[in-house]
Amino acid sequence: MADDFWLRCWGVRGSTPTPGVDTLRYGGETTCFEIRAGDALVLVDCGSGARNLGTRLVTEGPRAFDLLFTHTHLDHICGLPFFKPAYDPRFTINAYAGHFTGDADLVDIICRIMSPPIFPVAATTLKAVTFRSFSAGQPIPRDDGLEIRTIRLNHPGGACGYRFTFGGRSICIITDHEHGDPEIDASLVAFVAGAEVMIYDAMFTDAEYETYRGWGHSTWQKAVELARQAGVRTPVLFHHDPRRSDDELDEIGMAAAAAWPGTLVATEGMVLRP
Repeated sequence: MADDFWLRCWGVRGSTPTPGVDTLRYGGETTCFEIRAGDALVLVDCGSGARNLGTRLVTEGPRAFDLLFTHTHLDHICGLPFFKPAYDPRFTINAYAGHFTGDADLVDIICRIMSPPIFPVAATTLKAVTFRSFSAGQPIPRDDGLEIRTIRLNHPGGACGYRFTFGGRSICIITDHEHGDPEIDASLVAFVAGAEVMIYDAMFTDAEYETYRGWGHSTWQKAVELARQAGVRTPVLFHHDPRRSDDELDEIGMAAAAAWPGTLVATEGMVLRP
């Protein structure tokens, strides 16, 4: 449909894939999102969840789309070597990253993980992919009615958040991010204000946070607080700690929904419509 707008989660776990009996319900794949806005397709991050998404896209047939990275830590890029459309020259994939502050760029990082002896297939075999850079805070230019704004986040090595607006509705992706930088926190309230859906890095609880201060991640309590401040309708807790079981996520979800009705816990396969 021309006005359809939704996001599907293909990976919701942080740090490392976590297959096993304790993560069956919420999922163990790492970060990957599929966004559809009318005829447009945009992916965000290429963690281990991207392998299954790539298999699905190949069955749909060749097309052009953008792949946006929040940053290039391994759990957000480890799926690219197994992402089938990237090797298929019938596809056209523009891959963007905007978190770099030094001389590094996206193609350099991908070449590091896709080179012998780390990986047997070189990055030059990704025939469908063109690597591009921008600076967080700049919009991603488009001409199809989908508006993409960006913001710098607080994470070791840098990270970039995204706001997608289509037909007057907005979805925000705020991961990986640690609260506590006054300038970024103030900008973030304005950035997500009024969004229908906000996916937020809730790797820790407030009780755990002091142990992991400086690791670059936030808490579910801060997700709820930000949603309240910014008037976000549906905050979605994301980037689950790899040690977190399904039962523990159930408990967090109930506490978060009690604090801000409508709060959800991200689940692999979940579809969100703003």
